[in-house]
Amino acid sequence: MDKVNLQKLEALNNQYVVNVVNEAIRLCKPAKVTVVTDLKKDLDYIRNLAILNGEEKKLKMDGHTIHFDGYYDQGRDKAHTKYLVSKDIDWGIEVEYTEKEKGLKEIYSFFDGSMKGKEMLVRFFSLGPANSIFSLKALQITDSAYVAHSEDLLYRTGYEEFKRLNGSNDFFFFLHSAGRLENGVSVDIDKRRIYIDLEENRVYSVNNQYAGNSLGLKKLAFRLAIKKANEEGWLAEHMFIMGVHGPKDRISYFTGAYPSACGKTSTAMIPGQTVVGDDIAYLKKIDGVIKAVNMESGIFGIIHSVNSEDDPVIYQSLIIPGEVIFSNVLINNGVPYWEGMKKDIPDKGINFSGEWFEGKKDGQGKAIPCSHKNARYTLRLDELNNIDSRANDPDGVPVKAIFYGGRDSDTTIPIVESLTWAHGVFLGATVESETTSATIGVQGVREHNPMANLDFISVPFKTYIKNHLKFIDGLKEIPKIFATNYFLKDDTGKYLNGKMDKRVWLFWAEGRVNNEYEAIETPIGKIPKYEDLEALFKGEFEKDYSREEYEQQFSLRVKKYLEKMGRMSRIFENINMPVTFTQELKAQIERLKKARAKFGEDIISPFEFLDQ
Repeated sequence: MDKVNLQKLEALNNQYVVNVVNEAIRLCKPAKVTVVTDLKKDLDYIRNLAILNGEEKKLKMDGHTIHFDGYYDQGRDKAHTKYLVSKDIDWGIEVEYTEKEKGLKEIYSFFDGSMKGKEMLVRFFSLGPANSIFSLKALQITDSAYVAHSEDLLYRTGYEEFKRLNGSNDFFFFLHSAGRLENGVSVDIDKRRIYIDLEENRVYSVNNQYAGNSLGLKKLAFRLAIKKANEEGWLAEHMFIMGVHGPKDRISYFTGAYPSACGKTSTAMIPGQTVVGDDIAYLKKIDGVIKAVNMESGIFGIIHSVNSEDDPVIYQSLIIPGEVIFSNVLINNGVPYWEGMKKDIPDKGINFSGEWFEGKKDGQGKAIPCSHKNARYTLRLDELNNIDSRANDPDGVPVKAIFYGGRDSDTTIPIVESLTWAHGVFLGATVESETTSATIGVQGVREHNPMANLDFISVPFKTYIKNHLKFIDGLKEIPKIFATNYFLKDDTGKYLNGKMDKRVWLFWAEGRVNNEYEAIETPIGKIPKYEDLEALFKGEFEKDYSREEYEQQFSLRVKKYLEKMGRMSRIFENINMPVTFTQELKAQIERLKKARAKFGEDIISPFEFLDQ
């Protein structure tokens, strides 16, 4: 490290940071070390370095670049993403972990000399708005300018924030190396490891470039934050944050958690609404109110099927000048193309497989698509024209409601409000999602994904749920909780809702949190009245919404719900769950059985509950 960079490091007045960087230098043995501050010239250096070393290439549109990951490095490596633990933990759920000393020995051997001949980049970030009680500090060391550039788009700079630590070691540390490179991509994929040290708040990632594995601040930091939150009495959740715009310039802030392909981004980006964040939220109790911040400041989104019809806000930001990184899409004459963009796609170009042409096949004889199904775009939120005015508010935004959604073809109604907070936590903890064609394996299989967070929970599951249940202690205002399902089908397999009907469910919920609509109480929660939905469909879409449609969508499928409760009972019977949660499960089953006995039907019309 030269004198200039050493001075940047020492200006932080934090010996622990110096020690961590020294440790990484001795282990990885880089040819050069660059410390990056918040100054524009330092950030420009990173962006230009990504171009100079070939990790990114400029595209025709000003500010746009393309990055390609290795052919076998295109997604999160769940099998080799493990917690390092030094003692037995009763997780209650299936978790990948390894003994800490053994894991460190293995990954240190992969890091040893991994940066020879390369440049080590030392980065500082704030997870959350600057100078906020929500925010966490993060130190990232990497030899990938692409990783460092991506994090500039996705996170707030934090060099000045580190000065506020006053020598404390209260920060997350991430060490990443792309490892040995050929043609600019990681080649030792068999030695790809992502190890998370929950005890030391550290993440080690080696022999990879795909951002889900290499960007420590993304889902890897999320796991550290979940543990920290559960120890300190707040929540780190896999949630969007959005501003729902009601009558008379009213804005009600909602958060929402959805598994992949269940409507999370499409809900957060409903036209006319504003977005604070699309992926991860930190929630804290401030003066008796739950408030939330987006720990990120950008989007690392799946680009497959993003088009001007279904995702107009995002699509517009991808086709105008601005700083955007495309990854693993097709490039033809400097222009990016991807599957599902609803435009004519060239029959040749460059993609993640190299030179590509229509009909090209891989080694197993399988056709290679023009863009990978997990191809991505990376951009700053402020590139979107629907960013909320409070997206960077250090005080957070007040949460009025929480959405939990899954993909369910035959059971769950489009929207239901929980009976109580505890019942809402129960609804979130019992989210199921049916597999789709985007998932390897059999389609239509129900996967349990509590709070859409199963892959990232880093504490015993019973502790995670217990902390959700008690999170309302001391609150003056308790947010409402809703469960949604946009994928209900009839007996012929036809969807019962249009893609944009979620706008109506959202506005009904906004009216509920502002005491504008009454609701019908059913065994599974509170549902909308027909007259209110009829008025909303007419007002939003100028559409006549029939009683028949309402009845088909909101009828209580008792048999199917009881089958789901049976699945949940089997899942939770081997977990020492909090008593309150167990009571909610039993009460849900009992209410369903009583309704079936009372009405003598397996499918009960919502109109039946009006007479109770």
